[in-house]
Amino acid sequence: MTAKLSAPPSKADSTVDYSQKWWVLLSVAMGIFLSTIDGSIVNVSLPTLEAVFDTSFATVQWVVVSYLLVITSLMLGVARLADMIGKRRIYLSGMVVFTIGSLLCGIAPTVGFLIGFRAFQGLGAVMMQALGMAIVTEAFPPTERGRALGISGTIVSLGISIGPTIGGLLIGTVGWRWIFLVNLPVGIVGFWLARRYVPDWRPPGGQRFDGIGAVLLFVTLVCMAIGLTFGPTRGWGSPEITTLLIGALAGFLVFLVVESRLREPMVDLRLFRDSLFSISLLTGFLVFVVFAGLFVMPFYLERVMGYDPQHVGLFLVTVPVALGVTAPVAGALSDRYGSRGISLLGLVIVVGACLSVASLETDTTAAGYVVRLLPLGLGAGLFQSPNNSAIMGSAPRERLGMASGLLSLSRTMGQVTGLPLMGAMFASRVLSLADLPPGVDASEGPPWAIVEGIAFAFGTAAFVIAVAVVLAAIAFRINRRRAYLARANVEAK
Repeated sequence: MTAKLSAPPSKADSTVDYSQKWWVLLSVAMGIFLSTIDGSIVNVSLPTLEAVFDTSFATVQWVVVSYLLVITSLMLGVARLADMIGKRRIYLSGMVVFTIGSLLCGIAPTVGFLIGFRAFQGLGAVMMQALGMAIVTEAFPPTERGRALGISGTIVSLGISIGPTIGGLLIGTVGWRWIFLVNLPVGIVGFWLARRYVPDWRPPGGQRFDGIGAVLLFVTLVCMAIGLTFGPTRGWGSPEITTLLIGALAGFLVFLVVESRLREPMVDLRLFRDSLFSISLLTGFLVFVVFAGLFVMPFYLERVMGYDPQHVGLFLVTVPVALGVTAPVAGALSDRYGSRGISLLGLVIVVGACLSVASLETDTTAAGYVVRLLPLGLGAGLFQSPNNSAIMGSAPRERLGMASGLLSLSRTMGQVTGLPLMGAMFASRVLSLADLPPGVDASEGPPWAIVEGIAFAFGTAAFVIAVAVVLAAIAFRINRRRAYLARANVEAK
């Protein structure tokens, strides 16, 4: 028996002004692009930062980790706050904090300052990421929601995917500081647009913020993110990693108990009573776990196919370009025909695409590579937009911020989880087949072993997405049954 959380329509719902919807989408897209691209653009600069600041890689990697930790740990807290006081003020504050943080990062005198400024920048990023989808959902009528969220999803995917390429170009031409300073004009224009066009809809007052739940969730997510991030290098059996992961599990269980007893909880667990909402979040998480495995492709392109970094960058845009082209079309189709069937079809294509990637060989041609990777972007594009629309469409207006935060968190946690898991499968297969001594990087393995490592990782990924297909098929059936019962009730009246 499923229950759908709903709320009666308010006066605001019947007087929504959709005339500025495309301006709202443009202003939100700028913020989403900035906050997502900065999660990946810095990765390519780590060797440069290590040399410039004369520090260790263990220290400089915190330039990336501090940013992701702030986003991951504060996502749902920001979302809940937005449902209490309104999304516009928090989103605008995020744009200001992010832009100032970018300036501070660009002029950081030491690596310590840079790490701190990146955490500050992450605070602005989480305010934009957590609320972008919710603002877009409010700005568009339900009949156009899928297309709008499809465009937003494309912006997210492009930001994540092209960050390393843009970062490499900036470092090679104008220096590492410009990977941060380039954000300033975009941030200023985005703030002006958002201030002018994003509506200031505010929920009823009198709500209380769940401080205990916020602290529990913060500790839980920090422990999980740090444990998953450093598990591959420190060893999954090391005492500190084991403690962090056990602490994350214990914190999560305590959080659930506390939230179930509060009148105004940090996360409204009633949202998860809707099986369609829960399934959509879970399938989205699984897709991003698999997508994180694409980080092994540069090793294949360089070490096996023998391409230089410039050509590698061109090959790596195959998936994001296919996704970017497909996502808006899938969103528009979901507005017309419904989201469940289209997202299910997308997942089926992703399963085939994973098996196709697993068939890469040492003598695969450039065309063969593109043909194998292209379906991955096409399938993900078909899945992502309708799935996002289904998640946001199932939440009542006063919980749109929370739904948007959960959607963004599922993406972030999918990446944080997928990188070490897919990397571990790839590395373990390469090391065992090539019989390499301890301490050798898997990327240094022979070409045939790298190919076998990719085959193992993406073969397993196909199984993971097959589970998502089963879940999506169940959701499709539940949705059809609900639609049938709704029509029957209308006819009975």
